[in-house]
Amino acid sequence: MAARRHVLPGLGLSLGITLTYLTLLILIPLSAIPIKTVAMGWDRFLEVVTSPRAMAAYQLSFGAAFAAAALNAVFGFVVAWVLERYSFPGRRLIDGLVDLPFALPTAVAGIALTTLYSGSGWVGRFLEPAGVRVAYTRLGVVIALTFIGLPFVVRSVQPVLAGLGRELEEAAASLGANRWTIFHRILFPRLVPSILTGFTLAFARGLGEYGSVIFIAGNLPLHSEIAPLLIVIRLEEFDYPAATAIAFVFLLMSFATLLAINLLSWRRSRAMGQA
Repeated sequence: MAARRHVLPGLGLSLGITLTYLTLLILIPLSAIPIKTVAMGWDRFLEVVTSPRAMAAYQLSFGAAFAAAALNAVFGFVVAWVLERYSFPGRRLIDGLVDLPFALPTAVAGIALTTLYSGSGWVGRFLEPAGVRVAYTRLGVVIALTFIGLPFVVRSVQPVLAGLGRELEEAAASLGANRWTIFHRILFPRLVPSILTGFTLAFARGLGEYGSVIFIAGNLPLHSEIAPLLIVIRLEEFDYPAATAIAFVFLLMSFATLLAINLLSWRRSRAMGQA
């Protein structure tokens, strides 16, 4: 029997290229962080990574990223639903604007958001008299992360919506199901994995965001200072061991959180497949 011929290289060559590429781009650079951290000693390491300033930065980075991703999971789903299920004037324009945070430099986004939500900005001038201050607060951090994370949810949900079709909805309607029943019993369970995927991507993007946040956050230690900024500050102070220590802990916490989210998403998808 003649051997099957493939257009792409076989598993051995493809796997070798993949592992080499990932090693050069990800594993080797990341390995420098724990290697540099080990040199500072355990006592100094604990002092740096558990300082009140570092703990406040961790809390803000993870809390703001989670809140922004949760907001995008809800409203990003609504945006994807409207763009995929309805036709209206300007639909293509709005669909293109969704990708704007991908193309816009993050520093430009931060400056624009700060100008918009400052006390004299177009939106801030109405919010601050009502007691809602956005610029230079933690709320500003959440808004900046929501801005840069929206496309991840929309672009994760849209293809799934496009592939669902209308046959199941029409069949359920013919059997007497109302709109709410069709949505939460038939459509939404099939959309949950894509929503969780978008949430995870937005959350991961928010954890590492820097440019759009530092302008609107105010960067006050113990209040509105994110972990990536604290790392940069330690680097500017030439305290490289402290910078790598904070980066190492932040990396471990990020990896553990993303792993937990992905495991929950996998278990959800598996449960739906067995149902």
